[in-house]
Amino acid sequence: MKTGIATIPLDYGKCPKWLFERMKRLAIGISLAIVEEFGQEEFLKRLSDPVWFQSLGCVLGFDWNSSGLTTTTLGALKEALKETENDLGIFVCGGKGKVSRKTPEEIKMIGITRGFEFFEDLILASRLTAKVDSCLIQDGFQIYHHNFIFTEKGDFVVIQQGMNVKAQKARRYHWLSFKIKKFTQEPHSGIISDLRLKPLNLVAKESEKNKKIALELAKEEPKTFLKDIKLITKEENHLIKQKRLPNFCQMELEDKEFHYHPVVKEKFNLKRLEKIIEKIHFLKPENFEKLLMIEGVGPRTIRALSLVAEIIYGARPSFEDPARYSFAHGGKDGTPYYVNKKIYDKTIKILEKGIEIAKISLKEKEKAKERLWWQQRKLQKEGAFK
Repeated sequence: MKTGIATIPLDYGKCPKWLFERMKRLAIGISLAIVEEFGQEEFLKRLSDPVWFQSLGCVLGFDWNSSGLTTTTLGALKEALKETENDLGIFVCGGKGKVSRKTPEEIKMIGITRGFEFFEDLILASRLTAKVDSCLIQDGFQIYHHNFIFTEKGDFVVIQQGMNVKAQKARRYHWLSFKIKKFTQEPHSGIISDLRLKPLNLVAKESEKNKKIALELAKEEPKTFLKDIKLITKEENHLIKQKRLPNFCQMELEDKEFHYHPVVKEKFNLKRLEKIIEKIHFLKPENFEKLLMIEGVGPRTIRALSLVAEIIYGARPSFEDPARYSFAHGGKDGTPYYVNKKIYDKTIKILEKGIEIAKISLKEKEKAKERLWWQQRKLQKEGAFK
């Protein structure tokens, strides 16, 4: 997985029209330069790299450390590529808030009008990526932005962002189609965040057993699962002995491989959960992907299944945060790595070519180049090149 650091505080307000129009023109130039020079696949690869995407937002002129970098950069890219999508064969769907929920409709419309037979698969991929990042990675970030970018060949990249209102932070998730082996197991090309957490991480390899048992629990007799979840969550039950940690209870399990187990004090809507479990039992999904796509299955349902699989059956999930700390282009002390000068110079060259192609004034081109120059100069001054 690609890693990177970005301080992404939640930002409010709108991008000024004068800036957004210039961002669009520059985005067209950079996109054309990359596709003409390296092809559609390379364009998707670069967008799927959270660090390169962050750099793109900086070059276009938006705040480098704002959550708005994601939403505004992608908004500008979507508007820009509308003008060239037939030539480039690249299409951008989705966006922020209500617009994100219209992504399947946009994919369908593009698919039908251009005769793409694979558009149904893309709609499924769009819905799955959104479900995975909201249900299988329960990190406290609510997904509010979803962009689905695809080519005429059916390759795609997904960039979506979640917000944590309490921490006033955002987190960005990147997907690339030809790197996904399984949607529910380490599928991301990168997740970028500056918050280190202990989320329920069901996309980790270590969580496979937990998911397998959770799936079987959901398909078996609902009464068994509901009995187990009531046993775990009801505080008056004799198995729960005492409180030891804030928001946790201690459960005594004599006949399990572990004697004690901490249990999160979480209230489930048992009536609603019962309906969902009965629906899953009736449909009997073949795998976890199909389980996720059942209407009504959300984070709480997945958490309840995972909790029972862990406590009653001993299949522990991962709580390792899939987002990692890193540096945008490496660090001067080699932590986590030194800058690869050839790669960095290649990035600069491509962005410079995009600036030249863009239909903007000479003054605007010089300002964009200046932003690139200062970024390169800073790294050289710190001695970050290997």
